[in-house]
Amino acid sequence: MKKIIAIFILTFTYFGAFSQKIAANATNVNVTNGSTIPATPIEALVLKEIEYNFGKIPQGKPVTHVFEVSNIGKDSLLIANVAASCGCTTPEWEKDKKIAVGASSKINVGYNAAAEGVFTKTITIYYNDNQSKVITIKGEVWKTPNASAPENNSINDLKN
Repeated sequence: MKKIIAIFILTFTYFGAFSQKIAANATNVNVTNGSTIPATPIEALVLKEIEYNFGKIPQGKPVTHVFEVSNIGKDSLLIANVAASCGCTTPEWEKDKKIAVGASSKINVGYNAAAEGVFTKTITIYYNDNQSKVITIKGEVWKTPNASAPENNSINDLKN
């Protein structure tokens, strides 16, 4: 009876381990010491920074910042689109230009500081057909005075 139980346990242990290996190969995960680790795609697009803070800027004065992107992948890289979260943010990039392996490119992001207050805007970079990265700009727009500074009448006293 002990032999039958031992054979039974060994059989189920073998099939349990074998089925994990098959499942791992089918779902593209690595099996190491009985644990599973999901496989992740290799990142090709690398940004020097993913967020930029303009700080305090005057209302009505547009500002821009340049984000640098690099291709560290194995193949050339194409930025298909760069989409801003609102119309007050305008991204510009070299459309239809492939970025060679090891090369870099720039994305110029402009912000129209028309509305007063704190802002945070996101820009999504779509590349290589199905990948994307998000960058962020933020800051605070302060209201400029409606009139110029008052005239200084004391200036005439200095002329004498």
